[in-house]
Amino acid sequence: MGSIYGRVFRITTWGESHGGGVGVVVDGCPPRVEIAEADIQFELDRRRPGQSRITTQRGEADAVQILSGVFEGKTLGTPISMMVWNQDARPQDYREMQDAYRPSHADYTYDAKCGFRDYRGGGRASARETIGRVAAGAIAKKLLRQWEKIEIVAYVKQIYDLVGEIDPKKVKLSQVEKNPVRCPDPQAAQKMFELIDKTRKEGDSLGGIVECVIRNVPPGLGDPVFDRLEADLAKAMLSIPASKGFEIGSGFSSVLMKGSEHNDLFYSSKGRIRTRTNRSGGIQGGISNGEDIVFRIAFKPTATILQPQKTVTPQGKNTILKPKGRHDPCVLPRAVPIVEAMSALTLADHYLLQRMIFM
Repeated sequence: MGSIYGRVFRITTWGESHGGGVGVVVDGCPPRVEIAEADIQFELDRRRPGQSRITTQRGEADAVQILSGVFEGKTLGTPISMMVWNQDARPQDYREMQDAYRPSHADYTYDAKCGFRDYRGGGRASARETIGRVAAGAIAKKLLRQWEKIEIVAYVKQIYDLVGEIDPKKVKLSQVEKNPVRCPDPQAAQKMFELIDKTRKEGDSLGGIVECVIRNVPPGLGDPVFDRLEADLAKAMLSIPASKGFEIGSGFSSVLMKGSEHNDLFYSSKGRIRTRTNRSGGIQGGISNGEDIVFRIAFKPTATILQPQKTVTPQGKNTILKPKGRHDPCVLPRAVPIVEAMSALTLADHYLLQRMIFM
C-alpha cells in the first residue's frame, strides 16, 4: 500500500486516525536548510481541527516533535522524522461503522482491497494522515524560499455556489489567514461562513474549490512526457482526501476559445522571456515557463453527514446508518495548507531533480 511520495525529495507518511499518532519521514532533503519546530507548527496549526465552529471539534493540539535530521536549526541531510501524538481519539464514536459502510467513504473499497480495515475514523484512509504531508511540506517550503524565493499561496475560491473575487497575482497569505474560511475576499468569506454554519446545523455538508498560485518558479522544471510538472501536481492534488477535480491555467474554459484567443504570446522584458497572458498556468509542454503556476482543485462535500442514510452491512444486508463523531461540514478551510504542502513537495522534488541534471 503506497505511502511514499517523491523521487529525490521523498516522504513516507504513517499512522492512523485513532492510533497512537501520525507522522512522516522526509528523505533527500539537502543539508543546511534552516528549519525550526515553530515553522512546522505554524503550518500544522492552519490544518488542525477545532479552529472555529465550522470545522471538526476534535480536540487536538497537533504539536509536532522533530525526532531526527535537524540540528541547531538546520537540516543535516539525513532522514528527518517528525510525529504528532493523537490525544482526542474517540473510537467508540465509530462503532456503527464497524457493521455498516459509510456512503462515499473508503469503508467498502478498503474492505474489497484488503479484506480488513480500521473502522475508527477511517484509519489510514482518514484525512488525519495529511498531518505528515503538511509537516514535510513546511520543510519543502523553506527549501524553495531559501534557494529560489518560490512562494506558494492557496486559498478558498468557491464554496457551493458562492465565488470570491480574487486576483492570483496579488493575493497574500496574510489576506488568506484573516478569516476562518481562508477566502481572501472578505465579503464572500462572510457569506461562505454563514452558509457553512447553516449547513452544519442542518447536519449536512458542502464542497467547493481551492485555488493555488506558485510564484517565482524558474523556467525548466518538469519533463515533456510522463513526468510533466502539471501531471505530478495533478497526482499530488488528487491524492488529497475529498478532492475530485484538477485544472490548471484556463482549464476547462479553454474549450470555449480558439487557438488565436488561447495562445500565450511571448515577449522579451529586461533580457527575460515572458508571456503576455498566462492561460497555460505557468507550464507549457510539461515544463515550467517562469510565469506564475495557477491551478484549482475541486473538493466534494464531506461524506459523513449527521443525517440517517441508507447503506449495507459487510454481509450485504440493507440498513440505516446514523453517523456520530466529529466532522468538518466543509473541508476546504483546512484543505488550504494541505494544497500548499503538496505543491511544495512536488516543486521541491522537481527542483532537486533539475539541479541533479546540471551537477
